[in-house]
Amino acid sequence: MSVLDNVDAATNLAKNNELQLLVFRVSDRVDSAYYAINVFKTREVVESKNHRLTQLPSPHPLLEGTIILREMQIPILNLPAWLGVPLSKEDIQKSNILVCDFNGIIIGLRIMSAFRVVKKNWNEMHAPDSYRLKDEGVVINDTRLEDGSLCLILDYEKLLADVIPQALVNVDKDLEVIQGIKIPAKLKNGIVLIAEDSKTAQRHLIQLFEKAHLSMKLFNNGKKLIEYVNALGEKANQIVPAIITDIEMPEMSGFTVIQNLRANKFTNNIPIIVNSSMTGDNNKRESENLGADAFIDKTKSSNIIPLIISVMEKHK
Repeated sequence: MSVLDNVDAATNLAKNNELQLLVFRVSDRVDSAYYAINVFKTREVVESKNHRLTQLPSPHPLLEGTIILREMQIPILNLPAWLGVPLSKEDIQKSNILVCDFNGIIIGLRIMSAFRVVKKNWNEMHAPDSYRLKDEGVVINDTRLEDGSLCLILDYEKLLADVIPQALVNVDKDLEVIQGIKIPAKLKNGIVLIAEDSKTAQRHLIQLFEKAHLSMKLFNNGKKLIEYVNALGEKANQIVPAIITDIEMPEMSGFTVIQNLRANKFTNNIPIIVNSSMTGDNNKRESENLGADAFIDKTKSSNIIPLIISVMEKHK
């Protein structure tokens, strides 16, 4: 689809603390909100009317069924319903399917229309605390379009957790992985710092660290983590055994976090793990080039604690 043409490489954008968003709407109503998703999580937009929907037995109410696209069976999630926007049969006939890739989990999101691609700096992305007041909140941050319209970025990981939970982290399985593993004293007694803006991903990490009896401190974006580390000064290397960062975050991308940490003499030897759903080879390569020690898929982070131990061993 033309709106997805000529998209810059994700890593080149993230290195400059930038991103590109595909802006779309879920209704034709005049007052319908604008929503957005990182273009590098999208594959294509197809017309709903051209693809037969096959219903599944006893599905989640938001799982409409599946379509076959290029010999691949793709589950279709009713994004408007998740947002409380009812669609008529006529609306559904006119709607489109936004095909997305989350760590190899291919899903289709029902939308009304793709608007266009916009480039933004992460410092133009805002995450008001009001979005975090309730667990059922679906908005993760926002930005403004050129005409001043508010554009909302959704917590797509929450959508996956709500509708296809088996595709995400299994905390109990994660804990089985660390049974019998010797926890280094620095990890056992220290505080792992984590920059992560998704409440769903935060919840998984909190459960995992609590059940493993390890301490961690969460930051809603990379800028807050860097400010905290800077305030620690020379104490950082003593009390922080490892740092985990997402790539996509408001105010400061994970790549910029890595650059800051490696440029700081008090943090340049602390192990850094990237925990992201942006799992392309370019992102992994760029993370490594900037100084990260490891990269793990966010929705499959079952080995994150053994991974921390592994990279800590390399930093001895």
